[in-house]
Amino acid sequence: MDQILPAIYMIGVFLLVLPAFLNSNSKLRQFLTNLTIWIIIVLIILTLMNIF
Repeated sequence: MDQILPAIYMIGVFLLVLPAFLNSNSKLRQFLTNLTIWIIIVLIILTLMNIF
């Protein structure tokens, strides 16, 4: 239960940010760059959640 609630919040934030993210990234190269940054941020957050 302790890991389900943060995952739900993370999905909720992702869904709120996704429309503006897709709208601002009309070019493929810019989209892939920003997507990579987001993936790195999510992996760091998930790693920190597992450590603590």
